Amino acid sequence: MATTDKIALPQQDPTVSAVAPLREPLFRSLWIAAVISYTGTWMQNVGAGWLMTQLNPSPFLVGMVLTAGTLPVFLVMLPAGAIADMVDRRRLLLFAQWWMVIASASLGILALTHHVSPYGLLLFTFLLGLGTVLNDPAWQAITPEVVSRENHSAAVALNSAGFNVARAVGPALAGFVIAWSDSGTVFLLNAVSFFGVIVFLYRWKRPSPPRVKSPRLMESLLEGLRYVRQSSVVQSVLVRTGVFSLAATAIWALMPLLAQPFGSTGFGFLVGSFGVGALAGAVVLPRIRPRMSLDGLIAAAIITLAAVTVASGRVHQLGWLCLVMFIGGTAWIGILASFNYAAQTMAPTWVRARSLSMYLLVMQGGMSVGSAIWGGVAARIGVPSALSWAGLALVAGLLTIRSHRLSFLDLELAPAVVRD
Repeated sequence: MATTDKIALPQQDPTVSAVAPLREPLFRSLWIAAVISYTGTWMQNVGAGWLMTQLNPSPFLVGMVLTAGTLPVFLVMLPAGAIADMVDRRRLLLFAQWWMVIASASLGILALTHHVSPYGLLLFTFLLGLGTVLNDPAWQAITPEVVSRENHSAAVALNSAGFNVARAVGPALAGFVIAWSDSGTVFLLNAVSFFGVIVFLYRWKRPSPPRVKSPRLMESLLEGLRYVRQSSVVQSVLVRTGVFSLAATAIWALMPLLAQPFGSTGFGFLVGSFGVGALAGAVVLPRIRPRMSLDGLIAAAIITLAAVTVASGRVHQLGWLCLVMFIGGTAWIGILASFNYAAQTMAPTWVRARSLSMYLLVMQGGMSVGSAIWGGVAARIGVPSALSWAGLALVAGLLTIRSHRLSFLDLELAPAVVRD
């Protein structure tokens, strides 16, 4: 059934500079810390994927690295969203950040001492994923609390740009570090990268919002589920995100195998090229968006990403493959930025974190399932053929546009209350 509701997407005042949020000290401090943390995370991802190719180059196990990192989404994402709507988000974020420090540092020590097995690597990747899931709903929900309303749209764009700066820098750094040392050093550097966010959170004097009586966790979960069931706005975002993530993850899950002939440095260049492309796309996106409908923009970007996915399995020279990844990055940011805008503002304040947890569950859960699927498909029919089928799946997913269209509407962006 076609939805007639409009997806919430804040409209930026054309007179507001794209970098205006960086003039606000609170947002600027968090943004810098976040970019450093994102860089460490991308280094971690490259290190884990590359280490698995050294421990066991099975396409299934290599695909399972991404699956292990996103599997916690199925286990705790919805409770994490409910908790983020019930407790002080600052304290929840601190707990999650320290959890990830300990998990990453432990894996680094084990890797440096050669005491990590393929399944040990998957276990610690899973533990890091747990920390990420605890962190993500609260992290996305605090954006309206650290930036002024008029700069909110630009702040979301800057967050995407910062993530893609890290995507460009982190993998290349990881490749060089692995070539100089090994993956264990990369994991230790990731542990260090969390401290900027931790320091920010300790120093952040978060205003005390109104306090209301908190429901029990199960009541809060059911309340959030009822809202999602009744909101065609949220349902449209979830359907479109799920269909996309299942197919799109193939290129990420199989990239370590594409890079294997070029060594760890080549792997870093491939992922870095994708990140540079995403950064370039983030710069161009504000100029393209006013000229296209949201559905038109997403459709064009998905078709481009589908072509890139097919081509990545057919191109065997590093330079050309880096160019393919660059183009893929520009398409990726157009899709993800559009979905992220919609998700951050598709629900009112009182249920925002729970709605975001649904979105993250679908996005990351789809990638987890998709990684296992495409790893298994690649093991049976080969990497190039698996990527070709993934490209076709991306195009087939465009059929959902007809019944789940996305458009624009402003929603309330006030900070949430704290529940007793």
